[in-house]
Amino acid sequence: MIRHEVPRALAALGLVGALAGCAVQGTAAEAGGGKTRVVATTSILADIVGNVAGDAAEVTGLIPPGADAHSYELGLRAVRDIAYADVVFTNGLLLEPQRLTRTVDTTVPEGTRVVPVAERAERHGFQPRLLVEDAGLDAPWLGLRVAVPEQDKAAVPKTAVADISLKHIDGPGDMAAYIVGTFGTPELLFNSADGLDEKDQTTLPIDAHTHVSWAFSEPGVYTITVGATARADINAEPTPLKDQTFTIAVGVNPHEVLPGADVITGGHVDITAEFGADYHGSIGLLGDAPGEGETSISHAYERAVIAVPSATLQEVPAGREYRFLGNPGDETYLLPQAVLGKHVHGEYDPHFWHDVNAVKAVVNLVRDELSAADPAHSAQYSTNAEHYVELLDALNADVKTTLDQIPQDQRNLVTTHDGYGYLADAYGLNLAGYVTPNPSQEPSPRDIIALTRTLENLHVPAVFLEPAAEGAPSDLVQVAGRLGVKVCTIRGDSLDPPGGGQAHSYIDFMRANAQSLSTCLSETKEKP
Repeated sequence: MIRHEVPRALAALGLVGALAGCAVQGTAAEAGGGKTRVVATTSILADIVGNVAGDAAEVTGLIPPGADAHSYELGLRAVRDIAYADVVFTNGLLLEPQRLTRTVDTTVPEGTRVVPVAERAERHGFQPRLLVEDAGLDAPWLGLRVAVPEQDKAAVPKTAVADISLKHIDGPGDMAAYIVGTFGTPELLFNSADGLDEKDQTTLPIDAHTHVSWAFSEPGVYTITVGATARADINAEPTPLKDQTFTIAVGVNPHEVLPGADVITGGHVDITAEFGADYHGSIGLLGDAPGEGETSISHAYERAVIAVPSATLQEVPAGREYRFLGNPGDETYLLPQAVLGKHVHGEYDPHFWHDVNAVKAVVNLVRDELSAADPAHSAQYSTNAEHYVELLDALNADVKTTLDQIPQDQRNLVTTHDGYGYLADAYGLNLAGYVTPNPSQEPSPRDIIALTRTLENLHVPAVFLEPAAEGAPSDLVQVAGRLGVKVCTIRGDSLDPPGGGQAHSYIDFMRANAQSLSTCLSETKEKP
């Protein structure tokens, strides 16, 4: 056991006298009655760590149940706990406020490990999720491509090209496709507003692809028919390829459009003209999908729906160069170019605990760190971790069973901010919308409009609000109230405080959220 002195940083904080008044002396273990002293920042993390520690260590949470982990300020008692800790577990990935993080860094004794679990659990299989800075960018990248099968590449000259054209469109509004040049000037490829003719065509060489922005004037289901011709060079006679019709769900539930079809909600997908040595071929969808042991594989979609979520809603800019989209201030649903869109990310999502499998990775990390700090009890920590993982496996199965009761076309989750991506990914929910990506950001007028269209277009029966926000003014509650949408409870980053609620452990927390989601989303909201 490491022998600790009161850290010098406490003198800078003006707390040495206060700590002396507490009459805490000697080693941390002695102060904790002979047990290893462990500190965890959030109430959820403290419960997880406590299940691994058992009675071999004393675990203290810094942020009390019911408090906001993003903004909580530590008191004197919490600083004292840090000053005498043998191990400190933080969430990491910028969940805790900077003042709390700085206090931990300057107060922790020399030789005590500070473990940001969400950043260290990758070695146990946890993969952090990237947050997208703009909700409107969390959508597919739909481009155009020309491809030649591998066996025909030697026979097709490098001068070969394909002319890709929009031949027909059916839907509630108009569609335009364009690319943006270096200086932000749009180059129009297709535009149904002025009728389809020979100008709705673009030419690409073989093995080339281009990122495209796609704009839709109204929500609903669109079908577009794309054709192409193949040529050995720009002056050669064209050979027609087989046309293909694609289905695009704009602002509506894509799972209801073609039951059983692949629903493309993200990633890079290209409308592809493919032809061989005889210059015959067809149009199809070619995209990236994960493969076993690979980062990506080429994936051809035989039957698919391309999803354009309500979060892509934008206002038409005032510039004359964008007049083809409508008048300034008109609404348009816009799939942005990949190079300008999805590549723009913010920080990693710290809310890992909404996925039980992620918590299992953290449990294994906690086991290792406690064993390193207190080798005498490593066997006990291993046994405790093994038992807790068994409980988490049972919890994971129960959560899946509960959430599986939600009808497939009603699995749309709308919350205040982007804090539930792990939950959606792990349990088959659609993260349909939120007021803002980050709780520290004030929603813009466009955010509110996009939220309104999401609730209207998807006929969402319920939205979800954290307990701490209930009763306070809320844009989510106001929009839901106007549309007659029910407001239900979802727990975000804290256990329930003593005397309030029933989620006083992580397992109770997950069960409560699953039950609330299942009950509220299974209700049917009449469509107008």
